[in-house]
Amino acid sequence: MEIDLKNLTPDIRKLNDIKIVLYNQEWLKTMPKEYPDFDLYYMYRGLEEKNGIRYDITVIPPAMLGLEFVKTKGHCHIGAYQEIYIVLEGEAIYLMSRYAGQKGIILDVYAVKARKGDIIIIPSYYGHVTINPSETEELKMANWISSQCKSDYSLYEKMQGACYYYLKTGWTKNNNYKSVPELRFEEPLKSLPEDLSFLK
Repeated sequence: MEIDLKNLTPDIRKLNDIKIVLYNQEWLKTMPKEYPDFDLYYMYRGLEEKNGIRYDITVIPPAMLGLEFVKTKGHCHIGAYQEIYIVLEGEAIYLMSRYAGQKGIILDVYAVKARKGDIIIIPSYYGHVTINPSETEELKMANWISSQCKSDYSLYEKMQGACYYYLKTGWTKNNNYKSVPELRFEEPLKSLPEDLSFLK
């Protein structure tokens, strides 16, 4: 689906909006007080809706946040809602974690590396973060999700991010979590499911 974003107004996520989930808190402390807040990514929501399923686009320019690649804040869906992502431009890493309540215990965690045309399904009850792992290339992605789905950011805020961070040196565990399995990797899908009704 081709949509011209030039004349549309996005929701903007800024550095100050996500600083609580960053790995490099010391990097934040070294910034002078007059350091400007800046845009990290742009969310164009509700570009289309079909049968209760909403289509959005998110654009994440390349950036380094200290040692960490730019990422979304991370959230869980309230309820059993699933979600589909499609990479439109660039590359992405989707980090998905199955939580056991609010106590910092992770039952399962895996990452999917995806490029243009790849499809990713976020399973029910998995929180997720999207990372742009490039220092030069913009990530543009679309998603299909139920219009009724609400997001919960509280666990990511409480634990200072997901259970793993993706740094220039690779993956590192977030020690704020009590129990974190070894990270595993899955492959993306190559085609969009014909029937999206499972998203409702």
